[in-house]
Amino acid sequence: MRKALFLDRDGVVNVEKNYVYRIEDFEFMDGIFELARAAQDAGYLLIVITNQAGIARGYYTEEDYHNLTRWMVDEFARRGITIAQVYYCPFHPEAGQGIYKADSWDRKPNPGMLLRARDEFDLDLSKSILVGDKVSDIEAGRRAGVGRLILLSEHPNQRKTDLAIMAPTLAVVKALLFQK
Repeated sequence: MRKALFLDRDGVVNVEKNYVYRIEDFEFMDGIFELARAAQDAGYLLIVITNQAGIARGYYTEEDYHNLTRWMVDEFARRGITIAQVYYCPFHPEAGQGIYKADSWDRKPNPGMLLRARDEFDLDLSKSILVGDKVSDIEAGRRAGVGRLILLSEHPNQRKTDLAIMAPTLAVVKALLFQK
């Protein structure tokens, strides 16, 4: 069985800017490429898991999302880093419109995206790591049985959780996980 580093997108891979769907608005977080390379070098598959309520709310389309995702994955590849898969949930139970107004097993804090990755990539989740910037990310990891949970937060007033290690930057996450 393999292990994975699960990364939330908005707030971990890229700077949180409320419903990013255009390349020109996408800004990679400081340290994301270094963390991803260290994980890849340590034998982890890199998997992005992301709630995309902007699709549900009608702010952008699934095609917009896929265009940005292809570009993002290509930016990692240009640096020799392979993103094995990007899972997304376009649904929202309250704010969704039309077919997107639905509760979904994939919407974090539910563990659906993590469990699909486990099944598709034959992952040992107990040996895997999840880095998220919201308690809902951490809760999804807990529900799926992910072994190490890291809450990325620079804000001391962030709602704390005893389920995860808190880290202020991706450089600190890298040092905690992959320092030799």
